[in-house]
Amino acid sequence: MTRLYYTDSYTVTFDAAIIEQTTYEDAPAVVLDQTFFYPTSGGQPHDAGTLNDVPVIDVVVREADHAVLHVLKEALPDGEQVTGAIDWARRFDHMQHHTGQHILSQAFIQIADAATIGFHLSPDSVTIDLNQAEITAEHVVQAEALANRIVTENRPVYSLYPPTEQQLAELNLRKVPDVAGTLRVVDISGFDATACGGTHVAHTGEIGLIKVLKTERRGDTTRVEFRCGGRAFSDYQEKHALLNDVATDLTTGYDQIPAIVAKLREENKAQARELRTLRALALAHEAETLWQNADHEPDYTLITQVFADREMGEIRNLIQKLVAHPKTIVLCGTPGEKALMITACSDDLKLDMVEVLMNGLAVWGIERGGGRPTFAQGGGVKANAGQVETALQAAAIMVRNTL
Repeated sequence: MTRLYYTDSYTVTFDAAIIEQTTYEDAPAVVLDQTFFYPTSGGQPHDAGTLNDVPVIDVVVREADHAVLHVLKEALPDGEQVTGAIDWARRFDHMQHHTGQHILSQAFIQIADAATIGFHLSPDSVTIDLNQAEITAEHVVQAEALANRIVTENRPVYSLYPPTEQQLAELNLRKVPDVAGTLRVVDISGFDATACGGTHVAHTGEIGLIKVLKTERRGDTTRVEFRCGGRAFSDYQEKHALLNDVATDLTTGYDQIPAIVAKLREENKAQARELRTLRALALAHEAETLWQNADHEPDYTLITQVFADREMGEIRNLIQKLVAHPKTIVLCGTPGEKALMITACSDDLKLDMVEVLMNGLAVWGIERGGGRPTFAQGGGVKANAGQVETALQAAAIMVRNTL
């Protein structure tokens, strides 16, 4: 069969003859005598479109004989001839990005001596992987500028089949694959030449724009995410709209946003410090109030408390402040789907708070808990505030009987 996309990336309708009807992963598929449909290969996804108005959902190369399988949404009616139609928007997007990748890869070689070792193109992401980890921000700026200069120069892009090894060597390929037979070379005039079977634009100006979005170090390599053409324009539109919204909300020009954000960040840090101070004071006051209002016996002070809708960190902080008082015992709990009970005492009391805890948990019919002599906790069953209070009173009875 003839792969027409090798020599012509722009034809979107064509006629062909069916030479085989088969299946691929339980879906109907056909092999044609010639095709413009590009199969998934080299990091570039397959083309989409129709054959006789039947959607082509995948295009793959059969490993056994390298035939191109056109996988269909439904079987074609009987017949020998088909009319194919390529989804041009998808095809041109792939052409822009594959050609843009060639240019960007060569730019990183010239700027950072970093070679491309991987390329991925999907509807959501376009990336190259470079064989260096130390790619600086300045490298990215310079490589992007060089790539876009090649775009604006509108250099021709050729597909060549050098017939001799000498002619192939004269092209100074960026990367030579380890394959047998004649190589197809994509030559971006005077800038980059590499062996490639993908679809490309005829002139670099058709790429429109090459924009690096971000870089990410991945071990000994760097992943570079970028956009070309229509995707780059859409990315700019989205970010420009977002920037304008932020500027409007801050009632400032977009160029003042970094300074205002820095000021807001410092103000937020100051307010957070102030809030932590106020919370600490409030917690200390709450702890002192709880202790003052507690049941003060001659030999100990007993505090029982049900906490609802409180952060566990605050509860633990309160307990620490309370048991800092001498001869103080704290029995507390939280209601809910997974109710919790905590028992604690100051170091100067000879009590085993694990035993006290178990006495309270027995009210809930569980023994799910543990800890150390001065601090224990357990629970994990559903209990309302009243049931928590009942468990705390059972624990308190044990404390009073012991002391």
